[in-house]
Parts: sequence; C-alpha cells; structure tokens
Amino acid sequence: MTVAPIAEPGAGIGRSGEVSLLTRAMSGKALPILIVVLAIVAIWYAGAVWLNWQTVADRLARSGTAPDMLTILAGTMASDRPILPAPHQVALDLWKTIVETRPTSPRSLLFHAWVTLSSTLLGFAIGTALGILLAVGILHSRTLDKSLMPWIITSQTIPILAIAPMIIVVLSSIGVTGLLPKAVISTYLSFFPVTVGMVKGLRSPDTMLIDLMHTYSASRGQVLAKLRLPASLPFLFASMKIAVAAALVGAIVGELPTGAQAGLGARLLAGSYYGQTVQIWSALVMASVLAGTLVALVGLAETAVLKRTGAR
Repeated sequence: MTVAPIAEPGAGIGRSGEVSLLTRAMSGKALPILIVVLAIVAIWYAGAVWLNWQTVADRLARSGTAPDMLTILAGTMASDRPILPAPHQVALDLWKTIVETRPTSPRSLLFHAWVTLSSTLLGFAIGTALGILLAVGILHSRTLDKSLMPWIITSQTIPILAIAPMIIVVLSSIGVTGLLPKAVISTYLSFFPVTVGMVKGLRSPDTMLIDLMHTYSASRGQVLAKLRLPASLPFLFASMKIAVAAALVGAIVGELPTGAQAGLGARLLAGSYYGQTVQIWSALVMASVLAGTLVALVGLAETAVLKRTGAR
C-alpha cells in the first residue's frame, strides 16, 4: 500500500503563497474600490487643470511672466484660491485642520464635525422613533393609512432649503435655539424613509403566518411583537441607512440660515464668504466621510441584531 508523501515543512510558503494572497485580495472588494477611487482622483485632477487653467494663465500674464504650459500646469496645482482645488490641496488642508490642530479649537474640522454630528444623531434618533410609531399606527389603522400616508409623502416634496429658514425663525421666536432647531430639520428628512420602510416591513409577513398566529389566539400586540417586528428588521435597517445620511444633510442645511459659528455648514458658509474653496472642499470631504461612517455603523448594528435574531 502506497502512502502519499507528506508535504515538507514550509511547502506552499513563499512566492506562490504571496501570489495567492494578492490574488485573493484583488479578487474581493479591494480591487473594484481601488479602481473607482483612482478614477475619481484622475478625473478630479483633470477637472482642476481644466477649470483653473485660464485663471492661472491670466494671472501670470498680468504679472509680466511669459506663461508656458508647464508653468501654468504647476500653477493649477498650487493656486491659493482655485476654482477647483486639486486633491492634494484638499488632503493637506484636512491634515492641517484635523491632525495639526487641537480638536477643541474652532479651526479644527473635528470640532465642527462634532457640532454637526450632535444635531444629526439627535434628529436621527427622533426621526427613527417617529417613523416607527407612524408605521405602527398606519399598519393598525386604515384611517391613518388613507389620510396620513399621502401627507407624509407630500411633505417630502417641499425643498428643505425653503423650509429650513422657516423652522429656524419659528422656533427662535418661541425661544428654542441651539441644537434643537437643527435636529428638527434632521428629523424632517429622516423620518420619511423609516416610515415607508417600516410600513413595508410590517406588512411583509406571509398571510399564512398571520393566520397561524390568529389560530393560536394571538393578540394584535403579540402578532406585532413576535412576527411583524422581527420580519421588519431588514427593512428598518435599510431605511435607517438612508435616514442617517439624510439627517446629516439636514443638520448641515440647518446651520446655513442661522449664521452659526460652528458646524460643517458654518464652515461651508465661511469658505464661500471669503472665497476659500479649499476650505469648502475639505468640509465637503469631511461630511462625506462622516456620512459613510454613520452608514457603516448602522450596517454593523444591522449585522449584530440580525445575527442575534437568527435572521442572518
């Protein structure tokens, strides 16, 4: 009887192993993400050169310098007030305002991000709770379904830029200032996706399962707690991912009409007043990173909850 030879110690380790690890890394999510990021950066650089070219050329001509293509190209990458800053200019400003500046300083992007995040989280929490309550009411009341749901949908057709100043002025007139007015705007944007998603989720269980619970004399509350709510969890978390991003937008928009001194919205406003486009783009990048982080945290909560309930 022939016994298969045992692999020698260290076999498979080396170049073939490295290639295997690299292949696995590139065949997963890393390669598509890397390609998209590189494409965005390349388009961004091309846009910076195109938009800043004429401005830099005119400035050099006025200074008496005979502009050549390389000089103009270098100028588009290092302009003080570019129409579109290059990615490395934004990256340097982010490093300066995040790493080299104290987080408690008004010059720190972390300071402004925390101010915006506070109203975002408060508005998101209120909007989520309100959306769930409205969905439960719509589920159990045909009157609410027929009367309230159309108004909920209609409310989202009003531009937030139009309604935000009115909310700020009305709340200020009754002495409500600070964090709450911005949270109200975040609530206004975030409750809608949660309401619609939860209504769909609460109605998702099969009719046979509902009839089975009625056969066992389950009350309406028991059907809701033991069947409808667990079935609605995937819909809820999908809606919450949209709602938390919308809440961040609402918080930023809420900072614009108030003349706030802190927050990403205030940072955007100050940059537009003084023509600091690099500051504007840094705030935009910080807002996108903040939104991505919030959505990722909701995704982690979704994974944990669905595993705990056995849905995943």
